Amino acid sequence: MSSLDAARSYILTLSCPDRVGIVAAISGHLARIGGFIVDSQQYADLDAGRFFLRIEFKADGKAFPGSLEELRAGLSPIAKQHEMNWELLPSTHRPKLLIAVSKGSHCLNDLLHRWQTGNLPVDIVGVVSNHPDLRGLAEWHGVPFHYLPVSADKKDEQEAELLSIFARTAADYLVLARYMQVLSSGMADRLSGRCLNIHHSFLPSFKGARPYHRAHERGVKLIGATAHFVTRDLDEGPIIEQDVERVDHRATDEDLVRIGRDIEARVLARAVRWTAERRVFLNGIRTVVSLRSQRELSVRS
Repeated sequence: MSSLDAARSYILTLSCPDRVGIVAAISGHLARIGGFIVDSQQYADLDAGRFFLRIEFKADGKAFPGSLEELRAGLSPIAKQHEMNWELLPSTHRPKLLIAVSKGSHCLNDLLHRWQTGNLPVDIVGVVSNHPDLRGLAEWHGVPFHYLPVSADKKDEQEAELLSIFARTAADYLVLARYMQVLSSGMADRLSGRCLNIHHSFLPSFKGARPYHRAHERGVKLIGATAHFVTRDLDEGPIIEQDVERVDHRATDEDLVRIGRDIEARVLARAVRWTAERRVFLNGIRTVVSLRSQRELSVRS
């Protein structure tokens, strides 16, 4: 796609009560205004009675509106008729990420590398940490580093400053890249649908410190990671992505840690990418992740 085409290419995402005629209304409107559909995925949750659609289209003809505002104005009556929650953005739109981390560098390093090499469609606007250890890593990548230490009597103040940085940087999402602090219920609520987390898959069996070592003691055969949206229910938010690898009795506890870190980085990167590409829809306590095919999961990790 040329730069001119990309400048006039858009992604429409929507969810609404499921009924007949939604796709026809959208595709018919695009046909009338000269919108060429490049990619489309849809899903009907029959149990919840909800419909989800992600559609990418580009300008194809002189009838195509000249601005994003005109496009939105044309779609607005359809959205109102079908009671849609919807968003229309240029396909070139890159959401802004603020990343929170503690001492573990594997997820942060992976995201920064993917971003700097052009393999993650986001803009990273800062790194926040309750420890100073990863300042050098962030600043080597040219990303501002904010050291916000946490103490029991000043946790509210620390969270307020983190939210202030989130607002000042105009961040769209807060990504917890092994940030070993529990967000307060108030903060989780304020960032509902805009905060992603990653954790190992041993919960709830192996909570707390040294989970991989305790899992090794029990002889686990599968290890993995889960990326999810943060809610006030600790580590129980809507799941975006998961992955596992099989291990056996020959794996040491250090092997499990190494393998687990690789999975965590990979799973978080997928969740961030899919969210950035507007492929992730909240559906109650679940998500709908709109991928072209199962092959996309492995190819784009």
